[in-house]
Amino acid sequence: MPMDVQRARAETPGCAEVLHFNNAGAALMPRPVLEAVTEHLELEARIGGYEAANREAARWEATYDAIARLIGCGRDEIAVVENATRAWDMAFYAVPLGPGDRVLTARAEYVSNYLALLQVARRTGATVEVVPSDEMGQVDVEALRRMLDGRVRLVAITHVPTNGGLVNPVEDIGRVVRDHGHGALYLVDACQSAGQLPLDVTRIGCDLLSATGRKFLRGPRGTGFLYVRRAVLERLEPPFVDLHAATWVAADRYAWRPDARRFENWETNYATKIGLGVAVAYALDWGLEAIWERGRALGALLRRRLAEVPGVRVHDLGAVKGCIVTFTVAGLDPNDLKAALLQRRINVTVSLVEYARLDMEPRGLERMVRASVHYYNTEDEVERFVTAVRALA
Repeated sequence: MPMDVQRARAETPGCAEVLHFNNAGAALMPRPVLEAVTEHLELEARIGGYEAANREAARWEATYDAIARLIGCGRDEIAVVENATRAWDMAFYAVPLGPGDRVLTARAEYVSNYLALLQVARRTGATVEVVPSDEMGQVDVEALRRMLDGRVRLVAITHVPTNGGLVNPVEDIGRVVRDHGHGALYLVDACQSAGQLPLDVTRIGCDLLSATGRKFLRGPRGTGFLYVRRAVLERLEPPFVDLHAATWVAADRYAWRPDARRFENWETNYATKIGLGVAVAYALDWGLEAIWERGRALGALLRRRLAEVPGVRVHDLGAVKGCIVTFTVAGLDPNDLKAALLQRRINVTVSLVEYARLDMEPRGLERMVRASVHYYNTEDEVERFVTAVRALA
């Protein structure tokens, strides 16, 4: 059944204000999410923050159920945290590493992740090694297979990089890591893929997965989640502890929570936590397969139409490409193009080399315009966008 785009737009107040091609930054929230957040904030203002959280416990607990449905896991395997970076960091810094241990990652790894890799390598004596990309620009699965040995403790891969349409083959990678048989953990950064395409942690075969709410899930800013496979929970030591993550059972002893919420902390924004759950449920109601099919088609259309504009060069890699489209215009600084588009109420952003240095630097790319579409965008908006770029090129 074709997606009811007009209904999606009618339920998205921002569609009447802007042409929003910055969904990989923060998508426009649908009205049910906006209302869920504001209703809880108003309740806090009326009766008090603690009291509002207690009264609405069923609503924020439902967020765990929605995320579990989204990625195919148990609700006890989910931690809800402040953002994707915090989720990834909580997972990564929990992995025990020492001298001689190896961490394998992708060429298109995101800056925050790679900085953490460098920091921990410096602290522990572990080494960080980059898996080569294949001729399409994605992780070379066979090269990964050859690199795996008994010293590899972690394979950390970004599913959809910040700086292009590439979709890494995370399921193929998962099979290779499992076949390896030495117990290496597999961490997937799904920051740009959650809400853009279907995710199933069993099919992926990952032990850990981090994601945000504000991007393709269309949730509030300041929300994210971490999946921790039940079977690996006791192998991990969360990098900090508080009275939510653990119980102080004796003067000299504490006991961790028995579920993934040991990676959370006590204080949280209950309004946005409820909003995240509503956003996930909203995406599930549309269907992730339908969302992916439409978004991928719009991305392909945008790439094709941009490539027809004289002076425009599209830079996306990958055998499978998604909703993120990156390009440059000859003789025009991407920041200037972003500013000119903003004057026309068109939202994009700019990807800088320091966001994905191992990928962009070898390709001679300092900065690119990043336009990212979603299912509530239209073919007409693609044409309006391309017309605006053509006028400015």
